[in-house]
Amino acid sequence: MERSLALMAGAGTLPGRAAHEARRHGWRVVAFAFEEAPGLAEASDHLIPSAITDIQAVITNLAAQGVAAAVFVGKFWKSSAFSRYDEADAAGLGLARGGLSDAALSQMVVATLAGMSIEVLDQRQFLGPWLLAAGTLTTRAPSDAERAEIREGFRLAGRLAEDGIGQTVVRARGVTVAVEAAEGTDETIRRGGRLAGPGAVVVKTVAAAHDYRFDVPTVGPATLEAMREGGATALAVPAGRVLLVDREAFVRMADEAGIAVVSDDGGG
Repeated sequence: MERSLALMAGAGTLPGRAAHEARRHGWRVVAFAFEEAPGLAEASDHLIPSAITDIQAVITNLAAQGVAAAVFVGKFWKSSAFSRYDEADAAGLGLARGGLSDAALSQMVVATLAGMSIEVLDQRQFLGPWLLAAGTLTTRAPSDAERAEIREGFRLAGRLAEDGIGQTVVRARGVTVAVEAAEGTDETIRRGGRLAGPGAVVVKTVAAAHDYRFDVPTVGPATLEAMREGGATALAVPAGRVLLVDREAFVRMADEAGIAVVSDDGGG
C-alpha cells in the first residue's frame, strides 16, 4: 500500500529535492507550500498552497489526504511568524500559545500531528545526500590564524546553539563581533562584516541534541555572498551535520572569492 507523506515546504530548493527523494523511496508526496520553493510542484504528487495564518486549512487538508507522516523542509522565516502573528487563525494561535521559540513551536506541532496519528520524520531521511562530510572543500585551506578563530568560534557557537539562541558566530582578530539570534545566518554574517571589516571568520554549528525534524542547518551560495560583501575569508561547519546547497557552484564561488571552507569532524 502506498504511503502518503505531507511535505511541509518552506522557501528554497531543498523542498523540491526532498520531495524527489521521498518519491524515489516509495512515498506519495503531498506538498504544503508555505513559501516559494522552486521545483516542488514538479517533484510532488499533489501541491497545496498554504499559509501560516490559516493553520486550520492545513489541518483539514492533512486529514483529507490521509497522510501517515510529515516532514518539514526549507526555510520558515521567524520574522514572518512575528510580523503576522496577529493575523493567525485560532488553530495557529493554539500552536503558538507556548511562545514562538523553536522548542515551543516544535513541541506543539508534534503534539498536534500525533493527535492525528501523523509522525514527524527526521529531514535527513530525505536530505542525506547533501550532508557535508569532513574535509576542506576549497582550494585554499584555512590559515593558522583562521584555524585559531575557528576553534574558538566552534566553542562559542556550540554554547549559543545549546541554549537555543542561534548557530553562527563571526570572529575577527580574537574578538567575537557578531552572534546569531532570530535574524538568521546571512544577516549575522553581514552585521559581522560591517563591524569587523575584511578578514573575518564565520563558524556555524549545531547543538548536540539538535532536532533534525524541524531544521537541518544549511549553507549555500547566499552564505558566501554575505561573506564576500564584508570580506570574510573563512567558513567552518561541523562534519555530517550541515547541508550544502549547490555544491559545485558553491565551491567555485568560494574559490573565486578566496574564501576557505572546511567541514570539521573535531570542532575546528
